[in-house]
Amino acid sequence: MSNKNLEVVTVGGGCFWCVEAVFNEVKGVEKVVSGYMGGTVPGTPTYREVCSGLTGHAEVVQVTFDPSVISLEDVLVVFMTSHDPTTLNRQGGDVGTQYRSVIYYNNDKQKAFAHLVAKEIAPFYENPIVTEISPVETFHKAEDDHQKYYANNQTAPYCSAVITPKLAKLRKMHADKLKNVTV
Repeated sequence: MSNKNLEVVTVGGGCFWCVEAVFNEVKGVEKVVSGYMGGTVPGTPTYREVCSGLTGHAEVVQVTFDPSVISLEDVLVVFMTSHDPTTLNRQGGDVGTQYRSVIYYNNDKQKAFAHLVAKEIAPFYENPIVTEISPVETFHKAEDDHQKYYANNQTAPYCSAVITPKLAKLRKMHADKLKNVTV
């Protein structure tokens, strides 16, 4: 990885297990780490604390990708079309500010692309895009049992009911952007 010119973007779109599972299938993505960002409580939050909705953190994933394989714009399009960017603080049954739709940008280029992609996809949705676009803050890596959650728990009820259908939609919509995944 050290000889590649990699880029990192941090996004949240509901439960980080879902977003991580999506990006683990995307061509050019080198690493996906689940964690928390955007909170107002000092220190490193725990999953239980973030799930309470009282810390202000969002469940996010840090996506490390190779821009020579997949562009930032395509990463953001995959993100914005793999969840509902029109529901405030909610993704399906997951409700609360910790499940907000958010793009944390590292620089002006990422900020510009975040706004561009939000504008480009807006006509495809009935309701307005509510995705927060904010500067990156301190990233807190989630506990180890939340990393690669779907890969390790595919038969768990939440994974079967929520993540597996999300991945089927991803494979249909973005087959050209995926690693060797069967449709």
